[in-house]
Amino acid sequence: MPVSRRSQIPPFHALEVLAEANALEAQGRHIIHMEVGQPSTGAPRPALDAARRALDGPAFGYTEGAGQPALRRRIADHYRAWYGVDLPIERIVITHGASGCFTIAFLAAFDAGARVAMAEPGYTSYRNVLKALNIEVVSIETGPESRFQPTVAHLEALDKPIDGLIVASPSNPTSTTLKPEELETLVRYCEAKGITLISDEIYHGLTYGAATRSALNYSQAPIVVNSFSKYFAMTGWRMGWMVLPDDMARTAEKLAQNFFLSPSALSQIVATAAFDGYDEAEIAVKRYAENRRVLLEGLPGVGFTRIAPIDGAFYVWTDISDYSMDSTAFCRRMLHEAGIAATPGVDFDPFKGHHYLRMAFAGSTDDMVQVVDRLDGWMRRSFGVGKVA
Repeated sequence: MPVSRRSQIPPFHALEVLAEANALEAQGRHIIHMEVGQPSTGAPRPALDAARRALDGPAFGYTEGAGQPALRRRIADHYRAWYGVDLPIERIVITHGASGCFTIAFLAAFDAGARVAMAEPGYTSYRNVLKALNIEVVSIETGPESRFQPTVAHLEALDKPIDGLIVASPSNPTSTTLKPEELETLVRYCEAKGITLISDEIYHGLTYGAATRSALNYSQAPIVVNSFSKYFAMTGWRMGWMVLPDDMARTAEKLAQNFFLSPSALSQIVATAAFDGYDEAEIAVKRYAENRRVLLEGLPGVGFTRIAPIDGAFYVWTDISDYSMDSTAFCRRMLHEAGIAATPGVDFDPFKGHHYLRMAFAGSTDDMVQVVDRLDGWMRRSFGVGKVA
């Protein structure tokens, strides 16, 4: 039977590792999960309280395709408080997680055959969704010299013009950020060249001393994507939003209507109340900061010495080429022998990812201490490096 060429889309390796780790846990193994970028806490208490009240209320029905006005107003309030940016709610579209936002944004902004650039390493689904939509991915190979972020110099060096650029600050998988002046330079360059800039800001709020600005601080032309999954720890509620230019918002709303009808009514109620939970979110950020400290102090001593700057998010992106040029095999061995689940770098970088891996540190601080201890023993046994090598 004929199948779509989209059937050739690569898997999301982080989820493949998760499935294997879960299978080992079912056999009685204790696995420390660092493969999926998922907060270990749940939604803030005000959000959960709102869910309980809603479940005892009237039956849920369809909502507006762009999302409930109450939630869109809270998001607009958030931009005013955090960034000093005033937004009409008509430019805000709610959908099923940031993943839904990217699909709608790509469809609204680009026709098949368009050229959209992204940094490598970069988030897996950008690349795979673009390819599934028959949009050409223009890879920008980055490295430590640019903190794994794209620059205007990278764009100027491309052999053909591009139609779009995706930036992420803080980035998944590297955790690096663009400095405000670097983001401004990219925003203004793209606007001058007629390039649609899509700014992934889902890790905003999760930074460690690095200044964070929205692309909307410099222009109203970019598409900005955010989510309740990371800062508000609501991954399973599948709520994301995007802010679009005036001339694209209605197009995105119509696409969302046809793809999804409307976002989940219950999840929108929960998300609206999440904005009353900033205090709880900040407690989690402090825990991530402590986890970061434990790993940055401990990992170099057990052999992981080439780590990207962790400006934000909750990921360690580390070069393992001293030990392996096959990150998939390295991660599988680490899972089975050390009980630590991590994601091979090939999920995020088809060029150099075979000698990188990503570890998410959104779990407990006790787990991070145990990670360093386990790696110390495993690295000594396997590669002759470690605290007492």
